[in-house]
Amino acid sequence: MTSCSTSGSIVSSAPQGGRAEKRCDGAAGALLAALACLLVFASARSAAAGEFTPRGDSIAALREFVAARQAVTAPTSNIGAEGVLVPPFGAAPGGSPAGDRVYTDLREFAEQIGTGAPPVVLAKGEKKTPVKAEPAEAVNVGSQVCLGCHVAQAAAFNQTLMGRIFRNPRTAQERGGCETCHGPGSLHVKAGGGRGVGGIISFRPDDTSRTVEEKNAICLSCHEKGHQTYWKGSPHETRDVACTNCHQVMQRVSPKFQLAKGTELETCFQCHKDKRAQALRSAHMPLREGKMTCSDCHNPHGSATENLLKEVSINDVCYKCHAEKRGPFLWEHPPVRENCLNCHNPHGTNNESMLNVARPRLCQQCHTLGSHNQPGNPFSRFMAGNACQNCHSQIHGSNNPSGARFQR
Repeated sequence: MTSCSTSGSIVSSAPQGGRAEKRCDGAAGALLAALACLLVFASARSAAAGEFTPRGDSIAALREFVAARQAVTAPTSNIGAEGVLVPPFGAAPGGSPAGDRVYTDLREFAEQIGTGAPPVVLAKGEKKTPVKAEPAEAVNVGSQVCLGCHVAQAAAFNQTLMGRIFRNPRTAQERGGCETCHGPGSLHVKAGGGRGVGGIISFRPDDTSRTVEEKNAICLSCHEKGHQTYWKGSPHETRDVACTNCHQVMQRVSPKFQLAKGTELETCFQCHKDKRAQALRSAHMPLREGKMTCSDCHNPHGSATENLLKEVSINDVCYKCHAEKRGPFLWEHPPVRENCLNCHNPHGTNNESMLNVARPRLCQQCHTLGSHNQPGNPFSRFMAGNACQNCHSQIHGSNNPSGARFQR
């Protein structure tokens, strides 16, 4: 019978006089002895802890394997005073043919018992981390349940365009009612209601539980076509503008489009305050008079062109109303053909015809040479009336054979 010493060597309990002296060849034999002791200790410790115990047949097979490898006779010089097998100093596996065989046999034995790793055994006194229970998943309860608390909100919502649509649903999303936008409400109802309780989705600006992108995605689940096609990557989307910054869904504030303010101008002027100031200047587009709106030229939900324009260029936007300036002309004025904004500010100025600079200084930005270009002389005859346009009246282009200088 064998037992394990504190050094991990195998000690024989038989009397020394009649003891058959065995040894393992080199460090390979010591490795086998240490491995056998390790498995014995692990088995005893696991059994004492009442936890996972390695397979008994594997340990018994390894013990038999070690006993078979100890059939080689050990020299007395390697036997300690207490019968401890002492491996030769500096010996290593592979140092002898016997050592090579031990390593090969041990590898084959490991392949036979499999390579599956045993479960992790907790050390004594170590506590298991408690596993938190997964929260229950909310389910739809129907709009009628919502009416139990939100009567006033539902009455106001019914007066809006979206409210009328939801009363006569056409799709599965519209049939979902309140929970189409606010999410399943079972947990909210179970918790007794309250702002943000039960995972209910709120669109309030001070609700930071969800990002602007997540809130906008709920709106885009229905409104992702038409004018909203270019929302992704648009200036408003990249600046984290929420749909609810411009639209009021639950109340009827504006006649059209469920805007957050009474008019489209006031809605846009929440952010674009410089354009409000320009629209109040003496020369302006008829925005204040209600004959135009911002969306006549711009698509606030995004476009394929710069500045959210609804056409492919600034000139094409202007030509929708100012068709007589389109041409083509026999004699083209290059700055006009290039960009209307070279001379005009469409949002408003204090100069006639919304010019960027009063005449003749506007013309003198390009035309600085010539017999009658006299900048800085207020008494010149070329400064009176319409200045340059007293003679060059067809400044946007001329179809007259003699109109090279835009005089007719």
